[in-house]
Formats: sequence, structure tokens, C-alpha cells
Amino acid sequence: MYDNDERPRRVVITGLGTVTSIGLGVEAFLEGLRAGRSGAKPITAFDTTGFAHANGCEVDDFDPAEWIHQVDPEELGRATQFSVAAANLAVADSGLTLEELRRRRALVSVGTTDAESRDLDTLMGVQLEYGPDQLAPKVARRAQAGRLSTGIIRELGLVDVEALTIPTACAAGNYAIGSGFDAIRDGEVDVALCGGADAVCRKTFAGFYRLGTIAPEVCQPFDKDRKGILTGEGAGILLMESLDSALARGARIHAEVLGYGLNCDAHHPVAPDRDSLARCMEIAHRNAGVKPEDIDFISAHGTGTRANDVTEAGAIRQVFATPPPTISIKSMIGHSMGAASALASAACALALTEGFIPPTINHRETDPECGLDCVPNEARPAELNVVQNNALAFAGNNAVLILGRYREAE
Repeated sequence: MYDNDERPRRVVITGLGTVTSIGLGVEAFLEGLRAGRSGAKPITAFDTTGFAHANGCEVDDFDPAEWIHQVDPEELGRATQFSVAAANLAVADSGLTLEELRRRRALVSVGTTDAESRDLDTLMGVQLEYGPDQLAPKVARRAQAGRLSTGIIRELGLVDVEALTIPTACAAGNYAIGSGFDAIRDGEVDVALCGGADAVCRKTFAGFYRLGTIAPEVCQPFDKDRKGILTGEGAGILLMESLDSALARGARIHAEVLGYGLNCDAHHPVAPDRDSLARCMEIAHRNAGVKPEDIDFISAHGTGTRANDVTEAGAIRQVFATPPPTISIKSMIGHSMGAASALASAACALALTEGFIPPTINHRETDPECGLDCVPNEARPAELNVVQNNALAFAGNNAVLILGRYREAE
């Protein structure tokens, strides 16, 4: 038991920064979620000649100079540009000034799958065609995963700060948010900027294509005719602080982080395990102090692949006597890899404050093997109190985050 002066601090989200294929910034992202906007379009990041189909969810009209002010954007790879831009957006949304932020002990924790694989693709192409003497030093220097977090620190001028880059692939955003929650709750830091970032790259697209999991046109999670994922890109960064800090400065609170659960079953390189995911959800509920019946909707990993959707739905039914509405925003923004669960967390926070459940678009007929209410095609008004965000990753890395609508202690 904790004494009164040692009790874990409540942790709240006061800033959201989102870079997505359906809108830049939290207002545009919210509008896209409400409207069920699709970010699907032909990929332009690399030459797709030879692929039978090559749709994806790229971020359009992103001028890094518009969003990055202190660091030369040319020194940053595309994923780091997204990460830094999202951090700037989160700080602005929080209402904290840079002077206030710099006076606080901080954690910057960013999850990723590919880091700067687009730059690595470029370097490999140059190496093969022209030889190592023609490699661009600037591109080589910026192709480091650690820059996803250190780029934020440089941009914001933070000094009393810890930097983490978490490479747990498609669950990395939730892992990063969990690390920030722990650090704030235990009094190790005052503020945390946490989330995930990735950019569309040839390596990942080609890998999923060879696995037969790239959809030809759109992503259709939980639909009986689903055909796979669309690779996406972007970044989601959440600014978190203690509840006391937020109340003291009169901050708007998007949501409270109630807890999370992690596990790794190492069952299979790419196939999820139903029992392991069910255990992870149960761990998250226990840590957050909630019961399954308290969950008002689930933001699913929901990739639109045959294996994931049936397995995830089965795990949900294993934990929930009556599953709540279960949606996937990957139907709109594609699979943004390390950014995926961070952006889904931002969507959950917006759903709590704005009173709606985002839709699963491109939906025609629910797969009977899934058997879930996936809120097809149109957003649904709802009074929400507790929401769950699932994230699954290669090799059985699972991360489940629980968010709640902020309520004063009774």
C-alpha cells in the first residue's frame, strides 16, 4: 500500500499530435474519423512497377518546413520528420509553452517498426548501382532509429530528458505510451511525449506483398471479403502529465490513462495467438482496475488479414461475455506500423471527449467467424467512459491500453 504522499499519480493526456493520411493535426484527424474518410491511393514513395497492385495510405501535402521550426528538416528522415511534427502539434494542443516544457523533467518515447527504412532503401539502391563512394553522407547520418526521439528533443530544446526508441513493431506505439504512463505515475518525470512514427517504404511493402497480405484496393477489417492490409504512414504523439499538473495549469484533459498490459508469447513470427492476446487484455483490465463490462468500445488491431481478424475476434469473445462495439481505424489510415497504435490511442481519446465511436469503413458484410459489431461505415454517437486499444506485433508482442474519460475523484 502507498502512503498518501507516495500514492501513484493519476496520468492524463493533455496534448495530441497527429500526422495521418486523412489529415494533419488533431482537428483534421478528428474530422476524418467522424466522416469515415479513406486515405487509400496509389503509392508514390517508390517505383511500384512489377507489383500487380500498389495502393497505400501516404501522407499528402506534408511540407516538413511548415511543422518543424528549429531543426533543418533535411537532417531528418521522413519518419523522424513525422515524429517531430507530431510532437510540435501535441505541445501546441496541450497549451504548454516551450519555456514551461523545458523546465520540466521529461521522457520522450517513440515506437517504430521501420524507423528510417526509406532512407535505407535509397542507400541500398545507390550502393548496388553506383558503389559505396556515391553514398550521401547526410542520408546515411539520418538513417538511425534513435533520431525518432532525439529529433524531438533537439526541436523542442529539452534538457532534463530521457530518450527512448522502442522497436516492437506494430505494437510499439502502445509500448511507448505505457512507458510514459509508468514514468509519470511513479514520479520519475513530469511530462512525457510518447507515441510512434513510420514512413511508407519499399522494404515493408514488398515483404507484406510476398506474404500475400497486401489488399488490392482498400482495407476491410472484419469483412468476410477482406483481402489484407494497406501499408500506411504517419505519426501520433501524445503529451501526458500528472493530473495535478494539468489541473494546476487549467489544461484541457482529453483522457485519463488508466493502465495497460503487455505480454510476448514468441509463438510465431507473424501469426497472432488467441490465448496470448486474451491474457494481455486481462492483464490490462487488472492493471487499469476495470472489468470487461466497463469497456464501451474496442479499437482493434484489425488489420484486415484473414489470420489477424478471426484470431483477434476470438480473443475478444474469450474475454468479453458480450463484446462491445469493436472498430478498426486501419480501414481509414491503413497500417501505419509503429504509428498505428499511437494514432489509434489518439482516436480513442478523441472519441471519449467528443462522444462518438469511429467507423470501420469499406464494410459490406461482417465475417461470421468474427461476429463483432464493427460500427460499419458511419460513426456512431455514444457516451463513452472507458475504451480499449489493442495492438499486436510480430513474434507475439501484444500491448493493450485502457483510457478513460476524466472524472474527478469521489
